[in-house]
Amino acid sequence: MTSPATGPAAPGPARGRGDVFDPHCPTRGLLDRIGTKWTSMAVKVLAEHTPGDHVPGEVRFGELRRRMPGVSQKMLSVTLRNLVRDGLVARRVEPSVPPAVHYRLTPLGRSLEEVLAAVRTWAEEHMAEVDRANAASREDDGG
Repeated sequence: MTSPATGPAAPGPARGRGDVFDPHCPTRGLLDRIGTKWTSMAVKVLAEHTPGDHVPGEVRFGELRRRMPGVSQKMLSVTLRNLVRDGLVARRVEPSVPPAVHYRLTPLGRSLEEVLAAVRTWAEEHMAEVDRANAASREDDGG
């Protein structure tokens, strides 16, 4: 509730941080930003590209696109722009003709990769079960 004198109402005891039902919950904001397959795939490709010292290295746009089958040039550009905007990826442009653009995970992006790796592990362990339940539901619905 908002009043002219006080502004927006403060979250109640059940609202705020960690409450995914609160529109201002950080979890909702994060899922809005990273909840696409292209975002998680780009982060994974950047995390996997490691030189000998196991520090994520830089990857050029074309290599990212080759390693992400099905992504359009426009969608990859938008995805990378958003990751850079959110501080998860750093972008470096080499002054050449044509310019060579390199991307790498920031420390913040590397910390996100750990979370996404856990989601991938869960998917590998449980997606067959999810798919079976989905198929059974379609059969129950007659379609």
